[in-house]
Order: sequence, then structure tokens, then C-alpha cells
Amino acid sequence: MKERSGGVRRQRTAGRRTTRNRTRTTIRKSRTKSPLKSSAASRSATNSFVLHEAFSAGQRAGRKALKNDQSIEQHARSTWQEHEAAISAKLRGYSAAMQAGKAFMQGYAHAAGRSLNIIPLALNKPAAAVVCACNEELTLGQVLVQLKRLPLTDIVVVLNGTTDNSLTQVLEQPGITLVYEPDRAGHDVGRALGAKMTEAETLLFVDGDMVVPAEQLAPFLYAVDRGDDVALNNLSSLLPPFARQDEVSRIKAYLNRVLNRTDLGSNSLTAVPHALSRRMVQIVKPEALAVPPKAQSIAIQHGLRVTAPSQVDVIRSNRLRSTNTGSGNEVAKLIIGDHLEAIATWLDMGGNKSQAHSSSRAEVAYRRNAR
Repeated sequence: MKERSGGVRRQRTAGRRTTRNRTRTTIRKSRTKSPLKSSAASRSATNSFVLHEAFSAGQRAGRKALKNDQSIEQHARSTWQEHEAAISAKLRGYSAAMQAGKAFMQGYAHAAGRSLNIIPLALNKPAAAVVCACNEELTLGQVLVQLKRLPLTDIVVVLNGTTDNSLTQVLEQPGITLVYEPDRAGHDVGRALGAKMTEAETLLFVDGDMVVPAEQLAPFLYAVDRGDDVALNNLSSLLPPFARQDEVSRIKAYLNRVLNRTDLGSNSLTAVPHALSRRMVQIVKPEALAVPPKAQSIAIQHGLRVTAPSQVDVIRSNRLRSTNTGSGNEVAKLIIGDHLEAIATWLDMGGNKSQAHSSSRAEVAYRRNAR
């Protein structure tokens, strides 16, 4: 408060000072400039420079678009990949990388005279998507459209007991790896089957009944590409207080608490989208992916890096069926059973009650009285 008052007094009496005194005051103020503001201004200038350079690089690449044998989308991706590698040290995090990528694509499209409908995501390792579907002819086509906007080396579609027109739709799509199981093999068995069908270093898992924009899928690929082993869908802010949560959300949170990962809340491999590293799949084994909470438990017990980097609201957009609505529905029972199996696996691997986090009386009271 004293410095602020002094500043006001100096302003009011400035007319009585000499030019020399005013000069000294100005110099004194410049010397006490906030380092935080200077740093922020510097970062802003750097970001502007990076974006300008990305746009210019995109223009240079776009002028060569018609002089190569690649499709325009492939050429745009490959040239952005090269430029991103050259400036990667200046890109701090996913948001900065995406902003630069968008600037590059804008410059490319401007120079090439063509619009681009791809996500400017530069990945260091090959990535693939696994789509699990059963009778999803109304949405499966659009799910594939969004996936093709991402830099994926493979898209694996697992049709698990489908009886509608889904098979015909997939067969009409070029570049798709199809796993066709005429008889229903199980709720999450498709994930295990799909993981075995690709050697990609990053695996993105989605369902065929939910069209998720490619922009919302990209953060999961980026997180695993940059070092995470498991990138979960972060649904924490969408859930009600503990007292109003359903039994499925509660048992998800309980498993994470048992595993000493209370920071994950109720986030679980049960929910899509999520992404896994090849290392994670090799450690837990593809078969374990058929029981998602079990795979999550094994990953955490092996010290793998499990995060929840982004959010896709699959709660409101989840397709309602007779098997997943109402108290004690079929899907809820299955998920609870999967989590019990995960806890059994934890015990078999040496976990015990003394390792689990014990809630204090205050925590118990807070959760019980939460509204």
C-alpha cells in the first residue's frame, strides 16, 4: 500500500519537478518493472514468432503441393512433421503444438488453394486406432471419418456379433483392418482382439456408437506419444458429489484408492476414448484388455505412467440401451464384476489392505454428507 500511495503523490506533484527529476522518476520505474510481466511478454513474442514461422513454412510447402506424387493431405502431414521436428524445442505442450500446426496448415491451404480437413498432430511414433462395434451402422461411418483426420498408420475395426449393415460399410472403406466375429464374443473382448492386430506404438480405443470429433481424440494420442503409458478420459468434473454417484462410479474410485491413485478419481479404462502405449500392452498382455479395470490395475502395479489428460463427455452422448439403463442394469453389473476381478488381481500380485489408503473419519464424514 505504501508504494501505491507514493506513486499517487508523485503523479500529483509532477508539475512542480524539474525535467531532470521527472527523468529520474521514469528511470526508477523502468528498473522496477515486474519480471513476471517481462517473461509473459517474452513468451508472447516467442509464440507470435513461432506461429508466423509456421505459417510461412506452410506457405512454402503449399506451393510445392502439386509437384509431388503424394496426396495433398499426405504431403501436408509429412511437411508439417518435418517443420515440427525442427521447432519442437519451442513448443511447450499440446496447446502450443496444435496452434503452430494450425498456423502451418493455414499457410499451406492458402498457398495450395485447397482446404484441408486434417488434424495437424505431429507424432514421433506410429499410432493406430481400434474401433469396437456391434450393430452401429448409423454411426460407424462417421466414426471412421473422424479417425481418418488423424495421423494414424492403421484403423482396426472389430465387428463383434454384428447383424446390421456395419460389415458392408467397413468393407467399402479403403485402408481398414477388419476383424469380423460373427458371434458375440463379449463386451470388451474387441479391445483385446484389436490390440493384437496392430504393431503401432500408440493405440487409441474408441467405440463405434459414439462419434467423437478428431480434435477431441488428438490429446490422447499426443499424451502417449510423449511418454504416457495410459491416457484416460478425464470425467471427474462431470460426476456429481460422491453421495449422489451411482455404484459404478463409486467402485471405479474405490479401485483407484486401493491402488494409491486417488488423483485419478473415478477415471477408468472402462470409458472411451483412451490411449495405450505398446509397452503397456506388452506388460499387461492383450488378453487383459478384455477386462479394462484389471488392465489398469496391472499397469499401475507395474509402475507405468497413468494419466487423465483430456475430457470427452461420453456420459451425455452415450447411446441408451435396455442393457445400460436403470438401477442394477446388465452393463453396470458387468463393470462392477470387472472391478472386483481387478481387486482380486491386485491381491494376487501382493496387494493387501495395509497398502491401501485408509480414509480418515473426517474424509468419511465429508463424503457421506456431500450434497
